Amino acid sequence: MSLRQIIEQEIRERGPIPFSRYMELCLYHPELGYYSRNAEQFGKAGDFYTSSDVHAVFGRLLARQFEEIWRVLGSPLQIEILEPGPGRGQFAQDVLDWSEKKFPEFCQALHYSLLEQSPALRRRIRETLARFLDSGQVSLVTRNGSEKSSENGSENGSENGSEDDGKGTTSVAPNGAAAERVLAAEVPLLIFANEFFDALPFEILSAQGALRVSTQDNRFIETWVPPSEEEMDFLERYSVQPEPGERIEVPLLAWRYMSRLAATVHSGAIIAIDYGYTRQEQLAGRHRGTLMAYRKHSASSNPYEAPGEQDLTAHVNFTALAAAVEENGMQAQPLLTQSQFLMGIGETNQFADVFEDSRLPQERAKVALQLKHLVTPAGMGESFHVLVAAKGVKADLVAGLSGLSFARSRLARAHE
Repeated sequence: MSLRQIIEQEIRERGPIPFSRYMELCLYHPELGYYSRNAEQFGKAGDFYTSSDVHAVFGRLLARQFEEIWRVLGSPLQIEILEPGPGRGQFAQDVLDWSEKKFPEFCQALHYSLLEQSPALRRRIRETLARFLDSGQVSLVTRNGSEKSSENGSENGSENGSEDDGKGTTSVAPNGAAAERVLAAEVPLLIFANEFFDALPFEILSAQGALRVSTQDNRFIETWVPPSEEEMDFLERYSVQPEPGERIEVPLLAWRYMSRLAATVHSGAIIAIDYGYTRQEQLAGRHRGTLMAYRKHSASSNPYEAPGEQDLTAHVNFTALAAAVEENGMQAQPLLTQSQFLMGIGETNQFADVFEDSRLPQERAKVALQLKHLVTPAGMGESFHVLVAAKGVKADLVAGLSGLSFARSRLARAHE
């Protein structure tokens, strides 16, 4: 049975389904969902690529920022990094390799946990991070608990009947079940989410109501029902009311997920990087309806064209995410662009992390172009934003982090 047939059968049995349910099945069905089928959709040869696919410098710069946060926390004997939606584990590998080489004390204290539900991506992670899994420094976690590496590659977590939400790779299911962190609650925790929240299933509202997906004549059609009180409250607090002809995403799941992550942190930080917007930008008429489907680097506005074969995503509502961390006792910093964040980290040593392995002029030129793609408006630098929040750390120490310094210095110059 194809995924389209599975969705059509559910609609026949239950009636029209919320768009979030349609999206969940398209992306995270255990066997036929986009993120469950294979791990080949990542990278430049796939349907999309992330910053860690551009060059290892992304992981190297973040390793430098993670180490600085560890020192701000007092250089504890243990610290845990928790990464939901780690893809193939490439970013984690870059962070661990660079920390091992440049920050041995931090690396010795570090335990890296990857929250991953997709069977295909778990298999790829076991290949990418075999050395660190075998040493016990890395844990591969599902909502069913921590998976232990073994010679035959078997795993304790179930690969059948899971209900993923999140980037196909999360341990949090729509029913609210969540995997627990690996280390004790009192150990400082650093949560890093890169291009994770953009693919959590969301609702869609228009002036006609809340979207439901139905079928007619062997095709998907859209119908509308009155919105829920929770959906309307979300728009009132964090977004805007749709005008006639408009559609607005309502990312309730992302908001709830960030709330649960923030509640998990007793001391530490959250860094979330994604393309997104603020409520003020929506009020100014921007980012009002951002649902897109991606397949082989081609964009489409039709989410019903190829269920299970295309990525479905929308821009992230950073106003809602910032509110979620604040409501759970964390202090959110002003929103940054990825350019500002990476420039702040790299400026202190003139981006030596980027060029260290480049011996020939041609290699340096190639790496310089890759760095440019990460930090310039023409690449990913201005379209991606960074939310940094902390708990259990003095505010002045957080404000002094290098990742925040570039934006701070520009703001200071603007007021001179």
